[in-house]
Amino acid sequence: MQHEPPELTTSTHPYDQLTPEVILDALEEAGFAVSGRLFALNSYENRVYQIGLDDGPPVIAKFYRPGRWSEAAIREEHEFSLDLQQADIPVVAPMVMPGGDTLGQHQAFLFAVFPQRGGQAPDTSVTDTLYRLGQWLGQIHNLGALKSFNHRPGFDLIQGLEEHNALLVNGGWVPDDLRPAWDSLIPDLIAGCRQRMADAGTVDTLRIHGDCHAGNILCRDESMLFVDLDDCRTGPAVQDMWLLLNGEASERGAQLGELIEGYEMFRDFNRRERHLIEPLRCYRQIAHCAWLARRWEDPAFPRFFPWFAQPRFWSDQILALREQLSALQEPAISLPGQF
Repeated sequence: MQHEPPELTTSTHPYDQLTPEVILDALEEAGFAVSGRLFALNSYENRVYQIGLDDGPPVIAKFYRPGRWSEAAIREEHEFSLDLQQADIPVVAPMVMPGGDTLGQHQAFLFAVFPQRGGQAPDTSVTDTLYRLGQWLGQIHNLGALKSFNHRPGFDLIQGLEEHNALLVNGGWVPDDLRPAWDSLIPDLIAGCRQRMADAGTVDTLRIHGDCHAGNILCRDESMLFVDLDDCRTGPAVQDMWLLLNGEASERGAQLGELIEGYEMFRDFNRRERHLIEPLRCYRQIAHCAWLARRWEDPAFPRFFPWFAQPRFWSDQILALREQLSALQEPAISLPGQF
């Protein structure tokens, strides 16, 4: 099946209704004195804008993708963010709007407003940076363990892999000539993930950031800020660590060791969770493909990800997943001093 970009002239995606006038009306209705200045920021899952105000610095408005999260799930994100902020943990939490709420609604859209913050991604090759990130993650997880999410998802790795694969295969995304290679690879990947999860044993889960990569951390001078808790969920602590690792296995082991050293200033870390890193990486690779497939009816996706519908992308994915299978079959990364 050949997938083509949807016709822009006939698109009926909900975001088609999110015009500049609707955006500014939403903020005015929420009590903000908007100046009329509006600048779209890079965001695909939601729509995010810098909005100028007459009586202060600009703010950042996030309009949640209709149908993705329930109102209750979004409120849990806000509650978690505000609890972290109140505990003096550096996160960018939603503002309480003039009407007294952190969540607004205008027409079909739920939205939140955030203070504008600047900075750059941390250099995770610097030992001290990793140690400090570990300290903050330990404090985030201490607070995350105090209560549970009721409306946000957890990590069911195997079920998630099976569901994402079914969506890609049944939707005709994998080219027919590559299906034999894809179909033979997926069961091996799932089996490899099962084995590594068995090696990890029983692992505690708690409320976590969920998408803690360097792009979601802002650094300026000596300060750090964690941003974008849109994917916060219930999961293992290592999910908030492994995306900060890079390089060869020995380098990643040393980096994880620095994170854990900082982390354990505030909270114990189960070192067996390192066995989950490669299953989590495998899950992310396939989940990313499924995410693009689910969002293809949004005209922004064919425009910004045109390669997704091309056979070359899928042949590259098969090669990448074969490498991932090799990683699943290798021993878990070692921590410094571990033999």
